[in-house]
Amino acid sequence: MKLTGTILRGRSFEPVEGTLHVDEGEIASIEEHPVDTDDIVCPAFVNAHTHLGDSIAKEAGEGLSLEELVAPPDGLKHRLLRQADSESLIEAMERSLRYMQTGGTGACIEFREGGVEGVEQLRAAAAGAEIDLDPVIMGREEIEVLDVADGYGASGANDANFEAERTAAREAGKPFGIHAGEVDESDVDPAMDLDPDFLVHMVHAQDHQLDRLEDRGTPVVVCPRSNLVTDVGVPPIAELADRTTVALGTDNVFLNSPSMFREMAITAKLTGLPSAEVLAMATYRGAEIADLDWGVLEEGRPAKLFTLDGDTDNLAGAKDPVRTVVRRASHSDVDRVLV
Repeated sequence: MKLTGTILRGRSFEPVEGTLHVDEGEIASIEEHPVDTDDIVCPAFVNAHTHLGDSIAKEAGEGLSLEELVAPPDGLKHRLLRQADSESLIEAMERSLRYMQTGGTGACIEFREGGVEGVEQLRAAAAGAEIDLDPVIMGREEIEVLDVADGYGASGANDANFEAERTAAREAGKPFGIHAGEVDESDVDPAMDLDPDFLVHMVHAQDHQLDRLEDRGTPVVVCPRSNLVTDVGVPPIAELADRTTVALGTDNVFLNSPSMFREMAITAKLTGLPSAEVLAMATYRGAEIADLDWGVLEEGRPAKLFTLDGDTDNLAGAKDPVRTVVRRASHSDVDRVLV
């Protein structure tokens, strides 16, 4: 198989014209030569934080605060999840998984509610959707979930004592992630005391907490669209990126579509960070957190990628391919997905 166009090669996403050759699911070679197409070949996205169960109630809860929307156990989303039957949940998650893949996403890190049953529902949804997108499932709500999940995804250090879950995850050799600093800074230090493998949000991280983060090298997943919708503020993305690995996630599906194009665009425009840095947050930085060996177009890497039709009405005339992917492209411009 071969894909011809402007290839965003390597960790710097250097735009090179040529042909990318795929052999048995691996990038066999990148051959440079002039091309007569406007197509752009880009590494697949990793959506580093999702809540796909929320797909049953998109755009519910207008006017509610963050606590009223998602706080366990009686926030709106938790009530809706309890009320939903398994078949409806699975079907809704199937749709979101398909939507993500058609938009160039090859994996997501999912904080899945519902314990063991919730993990099994998401696996059923992935199978039913007949896709190749591979969710990395961070189970919740019971230690036993680690028997079937890929890791443990905790709600927040102010919600409960997660020492036992952290210990169990470490003993199982599985990652432990936790929300921190979304509403205020009070749960950041307790979350970091657990020595998590990654943190989510960090909107309200204080200077001493940022210093601590840098010393530990703990990765952070930021979700700026979600934070804007819930009116908790905007994470200090540029400062976080100066101190540690930062990846992008789209968070709750009932608040935002799981589109990495939209997440990149708002991140770039809020922060002014270089487009290549934002694209790294959407690709190989998330892959590193998920322990996946892709997100970069290089020889010998897995062929997880997509192509954009550079001649759509939206993209025709674009001059900078990396900036085009980050700030302008959308689902409708995706021509082919190989994940």
